[in-house]
Amino acid sequence: MTPLAAEIIGTALLILLGGGVVANVVLNKTIGNNSGWIVITTGWALAVYVAVVVAGPYSGAHINPAVSISLAIAGKFPWESVPLYVVAQMIGAMLGAFMVWLMYKNHFDATEDGDSKKAVFCTAPAIRNTFSNFISEAVGTFVLIFTILYFTNATISDSQTIIGLGSLGALPVALLVWSIGLSLGGTTGYAINPARDLGPRIMHALLPIKNKVSNDWGYAWIPVIAPIVGASLAALLMLALS
Repeated sequence: MTPLAAEIIGTALLILLGGGVVANVVLNKTIGNNSGWIVITTGWALAVYVAVVVAGPYSGAHINPAVSISLAIAGKFPWESVPLYVVAQMIGAMLGAFMVWLMYKNHFDATEDGDSKKAVFCTAPAIRNTFSNFISEAVGTFVLIFTILYFTNATISDSQTIIGLGSLGALPVALLVWSIGLSLGGTTGYAINPARDLGPRIMHALLPIKNKVSNDWGYAWIPVIAPIVGASLAALLMLALS
């Protein structure tokens, strides 16, 4: 498997299982309907676990543009590879969102509320406030990246070694994402990953979903830009402390 294929497959698995748990909780007539926030945060954490297990050996399992950019800032990943990784992550996110829709199509059709259906694909603020929402996504991603950078801060003797989430094993990353979701996710739904939010949001716009609500493009820039800002600050702080 090539690194780019691994990023596509890993990100697709992330969104299939992450979006899948949201669908299971919020859509009508599912077995997991109304099972709550703990189920959603646990499902997303385990989605990260699966994605890292699969993609880690081949690409470092970035599965997140903020991870790729922060590792490049920290000098742990080549800048010329960042655009290709980001494109692969976006493709994977869109494929994963499509598979969630395909699997839960009957339940999408059985759900009247358009906002609940959109929540399967992308995040939205609990209280809309541009500054606060931006800070929430930036802080959540800062915690993610700052911790990851210290997880991966090891001496590498092989110059060909790919540094990324796969270098630490999947379980610590899953626990980290679970912690962020439980502690910091209540304000904006903790996208903390531009591809995770933008790719499925595009699919929500494209798919034939009944009673579809607005894609909220006026908010959509926040879960893209804020995670990149938070990730960049985490990388710069790590460099300053080194």
